[in-house]
Amino acid sequence: MFKKVLIANRGAIACRVIRTLKNLGIQSVAVYSEADRDSLHVTLADEAVFIGDSPASQSYLNIEKILQVAKEAGAEAIHPGYGFLSENAEFCDLCESQGIVFLGPNSAQMRSFGLKHTARELAIQANVPLLPGSQLLADEAEALIEAKRIGYPVMLKSTAGGGGIGMRLVWNEAELKDAYTTVSYLAQANFKDAGLYLEKFVENARHIEVQIFGDGQGLVLALGERDCSVQRRNQKVIEETPAPHLNDEQRAYIQAVAVELMQSVNYRSAGTVEFVMDTDTQQFYFLEVNTRLQVEHGVTEQVFAVDLVEWMVTLGSGDWTAPTDTLAPKGHSIQVRLYAEDPIKNFQPSAGLLTYVDFDPQARNETWVETGSNVSSFYDPMIAKIIVTHENRESAIQAMSDTLAKTSVAGIETNLEYLQNIIDCEVFKAGTQTTRFLNTFEWKTQKVEVLQSGIQTSIQDVNGRLGYWDVGVPPSGAIDPLSLNVANQLLGNPFNTAGLECTLQGPTLKFHCDSQIVITGGDMLATLDGVDVAMWQTLNVKKGQILKTGKITTGCRSYIGIKGGFNVPTYLGSQATFTLGQFGGHAGRNLLIGDMLPITAYTSAETVALSAAQVPSFSHTWNIAVMYGPHGAPDFFTKRDIERFFEQEFEIHFNSSRTGIRLVGEKPEWARTDGGEAGLHPSNIHDNAYAIGAIDFTGDMPIILGPDGPSLGGFVCPAVVVSSELWKIGQLKAGDKVKFIPISYDQAQVLNQKYSAALTADTTENVEFSPSFHAEMETLSDAVLATLKGEDARPDVTYRPAGNSYLLVEYGELVLDLNLRFRIHALMQWVKDQSIEGIINLTPGIRSLQIHFDSLVLDQKHLLSLLQQAESELPDVTAMEVPSRTVYLPLAWEDSQTQLATERYMQTVRPDAPWCPDNVEFIRRINGLDSKQAVKDIVFSTNYLVMGLGDVYLGAPVATPLDPRHRLVTTKYNPARTWTPENAVGIGGAYMCVYGMEGPGGYQFVGRTTQMWSRYRKNPDFEQGKPWLLRFFDQIKFYEVSETELMQMREDFKAGRLKLRVEDGVLNLKEYNDFLIENAASISSFKAVQQANFEDERRRWHEAGLAEHVSERLDTVLDDSEIQIPEGGCAVESHMPGSIWKIECTSGDIVEEGATLAVIEAMKIEIPIIAPERMKVETITIEKGQTVKTGQVLFTLAPVA
Repeated sequence: MFKKVLIANRGAIACRVIRTLKNLGIQSVAVYSEADRDSLHVTLADEAVFIGDSPASQSYLNIEKILQVAKEAGAEAIHPGYGFLSENAEFCDLCESQGIVFLGPNSAQMRSFGLKHTARELAIQANVPLLPGSQLLADEAEALIEAKRIGYPVMLKSTAGGGGIGMRLVWNEAELKDAYTTVSYLAQANFKDAGLYLEKFVENARHIEVQIFGDGQGLVLALGERDCSVQRRNQKVIEETPAPHLNDEQRAYIQAVAVELMQSVNYRSAGTVEFVMDTDTQQFYFLEVNTRLQVEHGVTEQVFAVDLVEWMVTLGSGDWTAPTDTLAPKGHSIQVRLYAEDPIKNFQPSAGLLTYVDFDPQARNETWVETGSNVSSFYDPMIAKIIVTHENRESAIQAMSDTLAKTSVAGIETNLEYLQNIIDCEVFKAGTQTTRFLNTFEWKTQKVEVLQSGIQTSIQDVNGRLGYWDVGVPPSGAIDPLSLNVANQLLGNPFNTAGLECTLQGPTLKFHCDSQIVITGGDMLATLDGVDVAMWQTLNVKKGQILKTGKITTGCRSYIGIKGGFNVPTYLGSQATFTLGQFGGHAGRNLLIGDMLPITAYTSAETVALSAAQVPSFSHTWNIAVMYGPHGAPDFFTKRDIERFFEQEFEIHFNSSRTGIRLVGEKPEWARTDGGEAGLHPSNIHDNAYAIGAIDFTGDMPIILGPDGPSLGGFVCPAVVVSSELWKIGQLKAGDKVKFIPISYDQAQVLNQKYSAALTADTTENVEFSPSFHAEMETLSDAVLATLKGEDARPDVTYRPAGNSYLLVEYGELVLDLNLRFRIHALMQWVKDQSIEGIINLTPGIRSLQIHFDSLVLDQKHLLSLLQQAESELPDVTAMEVPSRTVYLPLAWEDSQTQLATERYMQTVRPDAPWCPDNVEFIRRINGLDSKQAVKDIVFSTNYLVMGLGDVYLGAPVATPLDPRHRLVTTKYNPARTWTPENAVGIGGAYMCVYGMEGPGGYQFVGRTTQMWSRYRKNPDFEQGKPWLLRFFDQIKFYEVSETELMQMREDFKAGRLKLRVEDGVLNLKEYNDFLIENAASISSFKAVQQANFEDERRRWHEAGLAEHVSERLDTVLDDSEIQIPEGGCAVESHMPGSIWKIECTSGDIVEEGATLAVIEAMKIEIPIIAPERMKVETITIEKGQTVKTGQVLFTLAPVA
């Protein structure tokens, strides 16, 4: 038996061969191309070797490279699979000449049968019936003469072809002339052989083939026949065995003919003899021999209970023995081929990331994909073969129908729905399919096609993703859940059904089946097949109709609800799209042109509408009810700050999005000069959990935290939007004005009860878009709910409200103290152990625990009393120890991506920031270190203790050096960055964090590491069902790698192959406290130097006038009256406020209609400014980085002379 076999193939067959090799105890060697780096066969094999670029000619057809790999790996044999080199006689010869066994026939057999014209000659000698045809054609002229002799229609075929490539059906002379060069070219390109021949075409044909296996010594076995008549463009779609409607004589006849033909060459290994059966005459004609294993070999294996791959391997090693019993089939087996293609778009291949893959475990699924796989456009689009076997054909068809209903593939288009239609159709059920049956097959689809995607359109549900705040997964979901919910109520959808959320401008959708929809939210122009349609009422859509939506004129977002919602997978329990995290919704992103959204067809003539009195009209000024706290005066803000906060009208900044709504307003006076250990700015605090709807000051700029916002952060929040008012933040548009109205918990509860009752009702009668509430200024006397004095060395406790659904428990002083973090851990465990009804989430910070609760189930006062009771029941933490693993992470120091983010910040946010352009130099300066190398030495030598997760999303750690002498202190970006690369490593305050994904941020960069979050793949370092790497109290240790090495590790991670070094351990608090006492003197002197430099840096800012940074207001007066518009020309205006990110033209350029003139960055979206027609750029009135407002003239264009 062989010890090692190389598989010269990819995809499903490579995985299939590996499985047999494993069963035989043989080591497998896989080869892979660039596009297949994260393919399943690479992971399953014992060894995997990279062989070249993505095109097959540079990888899977590279004979020299494959043989070199086989020799270097010590492979004794090569299995070629099917396709690629499986029927390449030269490859077979080269293997044998180098002492490598080729697992297949010998080259002479391949040459005889491989060229189809020589196969015909062999068939004639063996008395096998043949279709009238030609020999090899010399040229087009000969083809025309031969076609006339045979009689049209004819098939023009490549002699070396296979898999439906290189053949064309021609009905007359004109078509033959047209096809000749094309087919010849395809044959040369795909098979390196341009030889062509003609064959009579049978109009009502079945494709029947016989599976054979020969020992090369004259013994040839026939293993039944298969029907492969269900074909599209000569490519098989469904195969089955036994073939329906053949009698015993017919079966015996074709098997005997096949055996005789193969015995005439002493055939070796697996092969297939293919026949055309004319259903009108019941005659069989020889078609061709495939000298390889077929794609559909699995159905034969099922009914004969054999492993053909095992036979091929053992025959090659000399260990095969012929079966002694007579081979007899048992049962009926059907295979369907699942292709990555879009049947609606004429079966064009689809490529991309598979966000969800689920096969029926009852079926035999031959596949190379799983959730997280990437389907490339370089190869055959087959992603799986699904095989079912039952006692008879009828039950097998039923089993296949059931299996396909349980199969799910999301992220790209597949032919799954098409296959279901075929399996369930009468022709297939009757077994009367012919090779042309699919040409006229009519099938039904249940999809909505995206013709235009709008600006930012995504699938969202009402509740979002709850229960993962502690690991940095935001809820997402509709930012105006009330409008989406009304849509669902009008449609009679179940609560929390997902719909489409449209921002600023809606999409154009084509319905491929009947449906019922409703549009709600901000006023959005909409037409159905060109006819205006109303909002807030159900619309009955017919198959083929097109819904076109336009700009949103009031508010910021509109919703399109669909009867039955969207059939997209859930991610962590929700269909909501979290675009920054690239999961949920459709393909984990906003919709793109060409997307197909699966829905359930629905036909109705009824309509339901929201009563006219209830239809909202959104204005540009808003009053939003909030609760004061968690952070207020006098400890963080001055009394005057809080008064002004509630008196003033804030303006909505253009850089607002689902993560947060930025507000332009007065700068606070602040009660503190800085944030102490937490950072230079007085807004900085030790990281704690935010509430959704919290208004946090990131520096001097307040932001309302949206449903995609981060869970942990180090900024103070003077107020939180109450739960029943959260929907309003979804309608705040750049330039709108908002005033915050303080109300009590009791008033918030009354509003919440009404709102929740209206939300969960089946009908809309209680829906209210303008609830009344009144200001309760007396609530501003204290932002603290209660305090508890610490006794017996226990820390003081402060209980702070964060709106009506969150409570923040803080321990001790505003310092970083591990003793406090241990106590939080103990409290968290205590709360978990009590199983208190109504608790949604527990999120620890550095010195706090946030409790998210459902205030309709668990009252705030009751929760407070339970927490106060806990204090006397918590264990003594000084003797505590916790599990603490050491996780070694690679770090590319000062990599190119973090440098790019700094450059972008200087261009679009703040050009004069003291930390720009060099963050590491800034860290050096502010900490009083001698050199940038000293900063680097500290980062690489310390152990960072993970204090919280999700600091900047998705399991991203907020960690601090265990040794206080390694705690580099910095300030955070003020204002924050709008873009940070995924897995950037930064330092802010005394903390290190790794950004879980792209997004905003404020920590000073030092470099970049590998992923903290495994979106779809099962990685070895991750627990099942938990896509985050780290746990509380893990210790992170960095080691240096180059950027190139890091990129390779990041690729390996994506494929689920990166194995990090992780060591188990414990952290003992008593031992740690002893360490601090022993090193108290050096810790103290380190801190003193740091403090002095900290002060110096701040003084330098003041002297340079850099300390405060306020964004310019949006209503900067710009005088457009000076602008001259050329005669016959036009002005191009900004259609929204934003910042100029790119200018793509220069004065004097001739620009085509639709060309991009500039790109504006606003709401975290890059929005192109487009040329209205072909014109010449006359003047450019803007510059890169400039802030512009709606209607501002950006360019003047002149007509082209």
